[in-house]
Amino acid sequence: MENSGGIQGNITAGLAGRYASALFDLARESDAIDSVLKSLSDLNAGLAESADLTALVTSPIVGRDDAAKAIEAVARAMKLDSLTTKFLGVLAENRRLADLPRMIDAYHAIVAAHRGEVTAKVTSAHPLTAEQVKALAANLKTRVGRDVQIQAAVDPAILGGLVVQLGSQLIDGSIRTRLNSFAQAMKG
Repeated sequence: MENSGGIQGNITAGLAGRYASALFDLARESDAIDSVLKSLSDLNAGLAESADLTALVTSPIVGRDDAAKAIEAVARAMKLDSLTTKFLGVLAENRRLADLPRMIDAYHAIVAAHRGEVTAKVTSAHPLTAEQVKALAANLKTRVGRDVQIQAAVDPAILGGLVVQLGSQLIDGSIRTRLNSFAQAMKG
């Protein structure tokens, strides 16, 4: 797989894509694609759950050295793999930690393309169980005819149901959208 074109194509466009592509190349060479994927997923969950971690990553006030030390401590505490830990150190040194969420998304997309999978971003009001994720992936696989990786996110504002983005297709089965549609219909 080449960085210029090939499977990665538009995925590697932009700064986040280039960093994610470089990380993927290193992970592939080290036979660490899955361990990096798990570490990045754990890190993404940490960013969603911790305001302090998000502040560390996004704050322009935190200097390079302090950011590098703090992100190394976070990586140790979260037991992230060594390649991801080094990658985070490079991001801190280059003052690119703020782009981390986009890099994580791009890495997921590159891995999915490498494996011939499709990635579905699924938003639910409450965290999905492993069984629900498995059933949803199977359901979507019958719909698209390819393996589907689920990238889950939680947004209590949707109230219930699911919002699924599969490529350019958006399937909005959230209660919030249904209530808004009902309210519009009542207005006449």
